[in-house]
Amino acid sequence: MFTGIVQGKGEIKSIHKGQKLNSLVIELPATLAQAVSIGASVAVNGTCLTVTEQQGNALYFDVIAQTLNLTNLGNLAIGDEVNIERSLKMGDELGGHLLSGHITTTLNVNEVVQEPENTTIWFDLPVSQSKHILPQGYVGLNGCSLTIAKVETARFCVCLIPETLRITTFGTTKEGDAINMEIDHHTQTIVATVERILAQQQS
Repeated sequence: MFTGIVQGKGEIKSIHKGQKLNSLVIELPATLAQAVSIGASVAVNGTCLTVTEQQGNALYFDVIAQTLNLTNLGNLAIGDEVNIERSLKMGDELGGHLLSGHITTTLNVNEVVQEPENTTIWFDLPVSQSKHILPQGYVGLNGCSLTIAKVETARFCVCLIPETLRITTFGTTKEGDAINMEIDHHTQTIVATVERILAQQQS
């Protein structure tokens, strides 16, 4: 499990493309890399991956084809930055909201509005996910736990403070970028329960 509080950014150093999986080498800040070991779960752009090898500050991950197709990890190139979070430990502060690291879908950035003290980023909203995106609700975007500010017919936005822009990849996000989204589990459960009850009442 993860909290959606990104702990730093990693840089893609190497990508080995195989027939059924890609192997990624990601260099982390020293303080973050030293706290990770082989076999640990790490959220990379919100996607839960397992550390298979470690050389200094460089961590190695294997990403299967299904994950590459479902997330933006298949679009990565050498030199790209990714959001990094270590898995939640017992006793850790839950500063965001619980995330599983299982991506629901990817979204395209619709618009980036830069203002003096905050930045608003709009995302395309697939019809299939509109029932899960609610104003003031939570959503995981590239591994960041964020509050939904506004929802329109085919898009929604979040507002980011300078610190979030500094510590995550959202500081360089641009229109058209593909972003991983994980729907809040509690929201999914509530929506599914309400739909089931309504269906039973109508039958």
